[in-house]
Amino acid sequence: MQQSAIAIDYQELNGRLVVSELSPSAAEAHGILCAMLCAGAPRAEESWISDLLAGTDETDLSAQECRRLLQNLATWTCGQLATTDMGFSPLLPNDAVSLAERALGLYDWSRGFMYGLGLSGVDTGGLSEEAREAFDDLAAITHLDLDDLEDSEDNEQALMELTEFVRVAAMLVYEEKAGPKEPSG
Repeated sequence: MQQSAIAIDYQELNGRLVVSELSPSAAEAHGILCAMLCAGAPRAEESWISDLLAGTDETDLSAQECRRLLQNLATWTCGQLATTDMGFSPLLPNDAVSLAERALGLYDWSRGFMYGLGLSGVDTGGLSEEAREAFDDLAAITHLDLDDLEDSEDNEQALMELTEFVRVAAMLVYEEKAGPKEPSG
């Protein structure tokens, strides 16, 4: 999978975003952005950054650094979604952290994606049957019970499969709502 030249550090962005109880994790923030882009929301990147940084002091160096990281993430994500080589991937914690942290990241990303679709006014009735099923499955992910998640090979495999599903579901919504349209003819 080809990645953009922009390096996105999940931990760094997560640390800058999680400054209050109401701040989203980096995964949730990325899910919101992806949904807005997938829905074809106008000026998605700008409004996403403005909403995330609402109430911060723009002259504060930490807020400026967070803005830079968010702009890099938006550029990276737009590039990934626009490629035709299925190169998109959700921004999630890396494999060096516990299974529980990675599962929480996927949960947060899915919750953010669902929120972003709602924020963008996506009507599931306008989606194909396949996309509606993916939407329903994404909603189910947001109801997972992660409290007693054990480190096991089966759970690692399940998380890998769910991550792949989320990746493909996002690309499916993007192709239907915001992707390049074939000329009708």
